[in-house]
Amino acid sequence: MTLRHRPVMVDDIKTICSFPQDARELFYMFPKAQYPLTEAQLTDAINQRFDSTVFERGNNVVGFANFYRAEKGGVCCIGNVIVAQQARGKGVASFIVKTMTALAFDRYDASEVQISCFNENTAGLLLYPKLGFLPFAIEERTALDNRRSALIHMSCGRAGRRQ
Repeated sequence: MTLRHRPVMVDDIKTICSFPQDARELFYMFPKAQYPLTEAQLTDAINQRFDSTVFERGNNVVGFANFYRAEKGGVCCIGNVIVAQQARGKGVASFIVKTMTALAFDRYDASEVQISCFNENTAGLLLYPKLGFLPFAIEERTALDNRRSALIHMSCGRAGRRQ
């Protein structure tokens, strides 16, 4: 079935809240949230962000993402990326990142799109460079278990490489 996207609706929020399977997955998606993800936490994030988008296969919502920064002619930052458990490993994450990147360039005339990924998130670290994102900074963060963690910031310019 073909993937498609649309703006998030109130009816989608409960479904999206079920996507993170544990506290670690929620941390990768939304580090400031507390597990389990609640409708109130997600609604608050949606209200503070831009272009919150759901991704569907058939009649099922299988993914979600938005921008936490969207500057006309500047930088757009993709955040809150999550794929439903049953849809993982089927190209949904690639579709999400490609769609959000195109949206940044088309709607905001962005010069650069950024995405960040924790060092423990192997799937993200392997995917994002395949989609043209290159690391440009590493920020120290505290992981859920209070260990040191690295948040790797990556960017992609219009030509598919960091500017």
